[in-house]
Formats: sequence, structure tokens, C-alpha cells
Amino acid sequence: MRGVLAFVFFAFASSALAHDAPSGWSYDPYCCNGDSTTGDCEMIPSRTVTIVPGGYRVTLNPGDHRYITHAHIFNLPQSKAMHSPDGAYHLCLFPDENTPRCFYAPDMSD
Repeated sequence: MRGVLAFVFFAFASSALAHDAPSGWSYDPYCCNGDSTTGDCEMIPSRTVTIVPGGYRVTLNPGDHRYITHAHIFNLPQSKAMHSPDGAYHLCLFPDENTPRCFYAPDMSD
């Protein structure tokens, strides 16, 4: 029984690991739920992001992120943006499409 519980725990824990961005770096485990097909983290088009005083305005429509079913505008503070290793914008939505959990952006100095 103890072996079965250990296997179930290991299987669950490994499914909670972050998946990779298309360029190969891993999303932070806190940000990411799922895998590269069903996960809530995804690269978003740069045309959807506008740099505004203090941060970013992200305007998404269906097709810009796999979870988006209707238009959204998110105002995200620069202080909460995480470094994007590939220079692209990425957004993690969790637990639903209305809630940005993590936002990855290139450095503003780039």
C-alpha cells in the first residue's frame, strides 16, 4: 500500500511540473498548470502588448491565447513582470481566462 501511495504522489507531483515555452525554457512551476498543449501559459503576440507608464496593457482576443474566448484588457504592473528568456511575451492564465497569474516580458531596456 505504501508503494502505491508513493507512486500516486510521484505521478501527481511530476504532472505539476512546468512545461516549456516554444523556445525551450521552462515556465515557473507556480505559473504553469498543464502541458504545452493544454497548459495555461502561452506565448502571446507582441502586437497585443503596449508599454504604458508603470507597466503593460495586454489586449487579447480569441486566438491570441488558447484560453481566451472573448476580448480582455489586462493592465499589468512592470514590478510583477517576469523576465522572458526568449525576448517574447508570455501569459499564464489561472484559474480562468479572466485571471492573469504570470506575465513574462522582455526587459524594457532591450
